[in-house]
Amino acid sequence: MTPATGFAGLPGAVAVSHLRVYDWEAADGFRGGTPHLHLTCSEGYVVTAGRGAVQTLRTGGFDTTALEPGALVWFTPGTIHRLVNEDGLRVVVLMQNNGLPEAGDAVLTFPPDHLTDPETYARAVRIPDGPEAEQAAAARRRRDLAVEGFTALRTAWEAGDKRPLLDFQRTAAALVAPRVADWRSRWEAGAAEAARGTGVQLGRLAAGDSSYLTEARLHARLPAARGVFGMCGRLDTYDVLGPDHGGRS
Repeated sequence: MTPATGFAGLPGAVAVSHLRVYDWEAADGFRGGTPHLHLTCSEGYVVTAGRGAVQTLRTGGFDTTALEPGALVWFTPGTIHRLVNEDGLRVVVLMQNNGLPEAGDAVLTFPPDHLTDPETYARAVRIPDGPEAEQAAAARRRRDLAVEGFTALRTAWEAGDKRPLLDFQRTAAALVAPRVADWRSRWEAGAAEAARGTGVQLGRLAAGDSSYLTEARLHARLPAARGVFGMCGRLDTYDVLGPDHGGRS
């Protein structure tokens, strides 16, 4: 039965991490992260330090949005995005549907020959276990490969050729198709459960029953991992999946 206080993860079952954006320079002269899109998850940034930008490409066109301390930016699934680090850019990242991004709800903008099937893509995207220097080199290689593909998509779009972007969207959907059943299970246990919990609360309030407020809980976390090599930079990540993950009552 759904507890009357609802899902015990972060509000709305979002995921949160702290990101130090890569400062590696790419072939086009920009320093920053790996272009990619999400299939089912909106993403938001709260800028905490430094300056930079997020480059985005969607069927509405290419945009560059400046980032500075205090800025709040978010975008919906299908938006290809690339963080650019101009001066020590740090952001708090908010991801919709906690559990889905971690389960692969992102496809990097590799050139088409690296997107032919899930196995080929997995080899290109993988960061192997090993010394930090080897992990950094692998993260940089995949970033550069994704920038190559992103540049081709942007160039074609700005020349009036929409087909490469639309082809990439279809290819991305095909790559993740084998994961969708698992994603649905995660969504049911996370974001959908959070919404159902609110429905229970509203129903009890409408009936004049506030007793569920006695079930209130407090949870606190420190980062579960620090400095992980992510798509856009070094990540400090938090385990916030639910009530049985070390919260404090």
